[in-house]
Amino acid sequence: MFEKILIANRGEIAVRVLCACKDLGIRTVAIYSEADRHSLHTRFADEAICVGPAKSSRSYLDIHAVMSAAEITNCDAVHPGYGFLSENADFAEVCETSGLKFIGPPADVIRRMGLKQIARAAMEENGVPILPGSLGILKSLEEAVEIADRIGYPVMLKASAGGGGRGMRIVRKQEELGPLMAQAQAEAAAAFSSGDLYMEKLVENPRHIEFQVLADQHGDVEILGERECSIQRRHQKLIEESPSTAMTPDLRQCTGDRLRAAMKAVGYANAGTVEFLMDASGKLYFIEVNARIQVEHPVTEMVTGIDIVQMQLRVAAGEKLGLKQRDIVTRGHAIECRINAEDPFNFTPSPGRITIFHVPGGPGVRVDSHAYANYTVPPNYDSLIGKIIVYGETREQAIARMQVALSETVVEGIKTNLALHQELMLDAAFRAGGTNIHYLENKLSKLNREG
Repeated sequence: MFEKILIANRGEIAVRVLCACKDLGIRTVAIYSEADRHSLHTRFADEAICVGPAKSSRSYLDIHAVMSAAEITNCDAVHPGYGFLSENADFAEVCETSGLKFIGPPADVIRRMGLKQIARAAMEENGVPILPGSLGILKSLEEAVEIADRIGYPVMLKASAGGGGRGMRIVRKQEELGPLMAQAQAEAAAAFSSGDLYMEKLVENPRHIEFQVLADQHGDVEILGERECSIQRRHQKLIEESPSTAMTPDLRQCTGDRLRAAMKAVGYANAGTVEFLMDASGKLYFIEVNARIQVEHPVTEMVTGIDIVQMQLRVAAGEKLGLKQRDIVTRGHAIECRINAEDPFNFTPSPGRITIFHVPGGPGVRVDSHAYANYTVPPNYDSLIGKIIVYGETREQAIARMQVALSETVVEGIKTNLALHQELMLDAAFRAGGTNIHYLENKLSKLNREG
């Protein structure tokens, strides 16, 4: 096992990784920007080192600064968390060539899975259904027109190296294709330094379902069930739960079997997530692989009893999973609400000092957060300040526990989306388990019109 790990991240995921390391007796080094000098992860780590100013490109995304911090503190591994450098194949490669273990998939796997057309091909070869679309990168507008005419409108243009909704455009008719393709290319180039696009048939009003993968370095790949992530705003998830009410046992097993084969074929190792869209008929279509830990991993931990972050550390150290698919059983139901420092209904960020901070407790309640009373939420990063996760024997019990947990949560001094989560726990469509990825934004549009 590792002796000392550098945690190349911030916020709640940095605290989460710290906890897993402490469980295993591993010493930790926290990195921080000048804006995060007083963040909890700097207090809880054995050592903390500043890697630059508030701007992430000069701190958390600065590979040279992060590697220097690992070198001068004599770390033997790096955990990248999510976001920042977590899916940066160049960073993983630098770690590998420097003798520093990257706690995640191999660099070549990250690189291949990050190019969505390559990931699509790998899944299709192993029987995982993909949406009709381009076989690779779109080479010209003429090719895009030809493919769109063949598969039928509406279609979706997507950035090959994309994420977070950037470089994406819905095209409903041929005359829109040229202008929207140019917009998507420009946005993708600015966000990911690559304007490469591919095309897929658009699924109207889909649900978003993802499968949790764990794999070791000895060729063993296991699936820890699925999560429902359809409550979203601006392509960002707000509520996640496991299991999904839309899945059947047969579809779950069939999809899991095919994913195990596909991920084994690409040489996957460590934790990862495979994301799907589900159409109105209940058919799943692959969309992408997230080669890292996910924000919403706690709901899977709650229903399986498996510490995913600790498993990341173990398999990175060369241990076998020690799990067999037949022994992985999900019990009960878990729900996660992301608590963001933002206006609850228009999502405007709300940085500033938290004057009062009180988190809920009780049976089946877990809170992952880096916030505290008098903590100042910086304006420089994602607005996530914590996650409330609840477990129940049934989905109904989990919803009831989440309602209580939200009512007991107090965050003052800044705006948060607590009120929106309370509204959603009462929403009839959510309680029935039948929402799609556009449901929340449509609901808010209606509320704004009525208001």
